[in-house]
Amino acid sequence: MATIAIGDIQGCYDQLMRLLERCGYDERRDRLWFVGDLVNRGPQSLETVRFVKGLGERAVTVLGNHDLALLVIAEGIRKPHAIDTFGDILAAPDREELLAWLRQQKMMHAEHGYAMVHAGLLPQWSVTQALALAREAELALSGPGYREFLRQMYGNRPVRWRDDLAGYDRLRIIVNAMTRMRLATADGTLEFSHKVGLANLPPGYLPWYDVPGRASRDTVILFGHWAALGLLLRDDVVGLDSGCVWGRALSALRLEDRRLFQCDCHELEGTTTEQ
Repeated sequence: MATIAIGDIQGCYDQLMRLLERCGYDERRDRLWFVGDLVNRGPQSLETVRFVKGLGERAVTVLGNHDLALLVIAEGIRKPHAIDTFGDILAAPDREELLAWLRQQKMMHAEHGYAMVHAGLLPQWSVTQALALAREAELALSGPGYREFLRQMYGNRPVRWRDDLAGYDRLRIIVNAMTRMRLATADGTLEFSHKVGLANLPPGYLPWYDVPGRASRDTVILFGHWAALGLLLRDDVVGLDSGCVWGRALSALRLEDRRLFQCDCHELEGTTTEQ
């Protein structure tokens, strides 16, 4: 049995199918880990979600910011952006079933020396603490009060973690770190405006994984979200968002031997440059 971790798909279903062929994926024995952002900006969000949902226990999915945006828009809490492309899900006859499944997915997963999260972990969080915090957000999203949670979820504050945070402030920073973060300071202050690569970082900020003394450094962290960063393969962190939806590549890593597989996505039509 192989475990194959896959970067941000964002509705690029055809490219996902080609990538799985190149991985030698065997649906009878292999497991797929999806690093979030199954949907949006690409042309086949509906096919992607139906496929991943259909895998059942053979797949592990963590939620990304685009997946959460779909849930918020489906509830009428905000209107879609002009460049959003998950209207196929919103118009699908199995819409409610797919959305309910999405709300049941994880914010973070850890197994066999790896931890997977869409964006990152705050430097103060150990993997054990982060899993407990992820569970808090998962319960809010999957529980009967999920609509109010979705209404309260957006916003940039608080910008720094405190153990005594409570209520929606606590849930909001958990979600922001795990689905939106790229940079942090040594004390864990978040910054959301920097969406490009590693050049011209705001003073005092580092990529979250390079903050000195990061408490999660004893576990290999798999993440996505940062297409402008591109593929990152290090002993301690693996960034798998190689920008398929922007016409670059869709990447997968077989965890047992750290072998990389990629699908060239240059043929994708309808790409944009805004990330």
